[in-house]
Amino acid sequence: MEPFVLANERVHLAMPTAADVDRITALCQGAEIAAWTTVPSPYTRADAATFIEDIVPEAWRTGRGSTWAIRRPDAPDGPALGMVGITLDSSPTHERSAEIGYWLAPEARGEGLMTEAARLVVDWAFDPEGLGLSRMVWTAFTGNWASRRVAWRLGFRVEGTVRGHGIQRGTRRDAWIGTLLAADPREPVEPWPSAEAGDHAGQTRAH
Repeated sequence: MEPFVLANERVHLAMPTAADVDRITALCQGAEIAAWTTVPSPYTRADAATFIEDIVPEAWRTGRGSTWAIRRPDAPDGPALGMVGITLDSSPTHERSAEIGYWLAPEARGEGLMTEAARLVVDWAFDPEGLGLSRMVWTAFTGNWASRRVAWRLGFRVEGTVRGHGIQRGTRRDAWIGTLLAADPREPVEPWPSAEAGDHAGQTRAH
């Protein structure tokens, strides 16, 4: 598959390029991104170069996944604000499924940008003229309320907590799992768990 742009009046999504290496290096050295994602830690410039030069283009080329850098529409060549992408499930069925993942720079949080970016990707992935997926999966390490807030806004239904489901740098961690089907509404379908979220309820920022 050839890389392409997804955009609306709030976000501009395009495949990251070599010009993003230093920016990605700096962002992925941040404590929160290291805490909630599976990026290498400590994160080096070589890690960013491998991501940009090998991992991302290979996934696009083989059709195994797609990754976009998030930018503002008035600055499509400006600094990357984060990443959003999907990885296709290789299960042998015509009812295709993919997992979505994302992270956002600290200065861009709290504006709803990640929700906008993820919605563009979800809509394209389910569109029969896009990937025509039947299902999408979201996972996050337990406690990542920012990621869960984005998934909740898009209509993902949290199926539960799976002990030891996630692997982060060789260590198993408990994770939340949510699903979204093609026919599901793209809006919250269950109450926000404010009692569980504690102080994070109503003020969680996406990253």
